[in-house]
Amino acid sequence: MLFVAPSAGRALALAGLLVLAGCGGEKEGPPPPPEATQTGAAVATASGAVVENEYGTPVKDRVATLGFLNKRNNITQDVVLKSGESRQIGNAIVKLASCEKTAPWEDPQETGAFVQLFVQERASTDEQLAWRKVFSGWLFRNTPSLNVVEHPIYDVWVKDCAMTFPGEEAPKADERSAAKPAGSPSGAVAASPAPKPSASPSPSSSASARAAANSSGE
Repeated sequence: MLFVAPSAGRALALAGLLVLAGCGGEKEGPPPPPEATQTGAAVATASGAVVENEYGTPVKDRVATLGFLNKRNNITQDVVLKSGESRQIGNAIVKLASCEKTAPWEDPQETGAFVQLFVQERASTDEQLAWRKVFSGWLFRNTPSLNVVEHPIYDVWVKDCAMTFPGEEAPKADERSAAKPAGSPSGAVAASPAPKPSASPSPSSSASARAAANSSGE
């Protein structure tokens, strides 16, 4: 029978706990809140639900291109989202409620997007990781100073909003063919030959013509 001293037993038990902890890995933070990950529905704005534009693309079909910057490594990437979609990048989640742009017949031209930014971080060094909504509002491409994402690590801005208005649809096939120049190298219509220039009368023929004219006149 193997005898183990009490102190050695406690050491073995502690070593076993350390091994189990190593196998389990570092404890992850809490999962993102449902508000940050649920898709398929537009996020309510401060003034109510996102307003549909009766002339433009429906909200559910609009696609925004956002710029995302991580200031830790100075890496910038494009984030393409449909209305109601979200994207997790590291410990940040970018969510798009909707995007909007000015109609072609209106001035000044502007492109905007209602964006939410969630970040998993610690409020202080002695607190656990937690998800926080650090921004929720409209961002504008041409006037970014109206509203900015104020965060020490992440930045988000608007690059484009894919939506169309009446009169901006792609031309139909028959319209495209009509717009092409007539003819092609394979089926080009042969051009009519240029008329040959008439030969100038010789001095002798001119004299004969004048003589005939004089005779008829007499």
